Amino acid sequence: MIISRTPFRISFFGGGTDYPAWYRYHGGAVLAVTIDKFCYLSCRYLPPFFEHRFRIVYSKIENCQSIEEIAHPSVREVLRYLNLNRGLEIHHDGDLPARSGMGSSSAFTVGLLHALYGLKGKMPNKKQLAKESIYIEQEILQETVGSQDQVLAAYGGLNHVTFLQNGEISVRPITLSQERIEELNSHLMLFYTGIIRTASNIAQSYVNSIDEKRRQLRIMKDLVEESLSILNSGQDLTGFGELLHENWETKRTLSNKVSNSQVDELYDLARNAGAIGGKLTGAGGGGFFLLFVHPEKQDEVKNKLNRLIHVPFKFEFSGSQIIFFEPETDYAAEEKIRDKQTIEAFQELAESSPQ
Repeated sequence: MIISRTPFRISFFGGGTDYPAWYRYHGGAVLAVTIDKFCYLSCRYLPPFFEHRFRIVYSKIENCQSIEEIAHPSVREVLRYLNLNRGLEIHHDGDLPARSGMGSSSAFTVGLLHALYGLKGKMPNKKQLAKESIYIEQEILQETVGSQDQVLAAYGGLNHVTFLQNGEISVRPITLSQERIEELNSHLMLFYTGIIRTASNIAQSYVNSIDEKRRQLRIMKDLVEESLSILNSGQDLTGFGELLHENWETKRTLSNKVSNSQVDELYDLARNAGAIGGKLTGAGGGGFFLLFVHPEKQDEVKNKLNRLIHVPFKFEFSGSQIIFFEPETDYAAEEKIRDKQTIEAFQELAESSPQ
């Protein structure tokens, strides 16, 4: 049995520039952080007593005889990628709902890769986990996803991630004092809108014509550097919240699917109650709202958004981890041992018997 724990992320600035269709030509950058909300995946080899060969438990339960029968795309393709044909049982549990803009799909892929590598007795590093997860999601599954979610899930922490035109990805941790990190954390609020959407569907509405969005994406990339200047300067953090507002106003123009009347109403309520800025945390359309609010105004914002679920959180800095491992019984090996012991016992009996 092995259990991996992989964090969800919040992206502050630069989202959209992490799509290969953009950064392969123009370069990209994001400022993002992982939080203490996690995707848990437990995996074990199945003993040879069950009718099924693969059992996958998530929002559905799948009992399958072959990899090809598995409906969950990430599970199916990760098993193929790792050439794992032995019987397996996989259980998923998450602290936050899927399709909510917190990088849950990529956290799942990273966590599954990490757990299954561990089950095979291998220890992939963070760069390998990120790179292979990106390959599986973008190349094998052909999903319209960026490259920041996999990187954040693998590495963890508050990072300035740069996407180079040659495809290389640079991860630079932001080195701030503990007091400054806690100050930033204390100004952020997370609310669940209850609107479920599929990120790739939203992203397709602007990624397929991404060259026509050059002005917006360049603004969003520039905001990464501006926000870093504020964090590193030690100056009042209000400017960070104002940049979040500018970023959201720009992002909304990428596609008419990024926002909607319900989201706009919620954002206006939050701003009228004292929020300086904010954004939907993923591609848009719904999911979680991140708001920048001075601590003394947060009760008022909570009261205005009382029909939404408020989710307190802290930054986390570990990334994907194996949090439990217990070697499985190798039934095939045990069978060989028993066979060998039986043969040896008969040999001893034969040798000791009178001629």
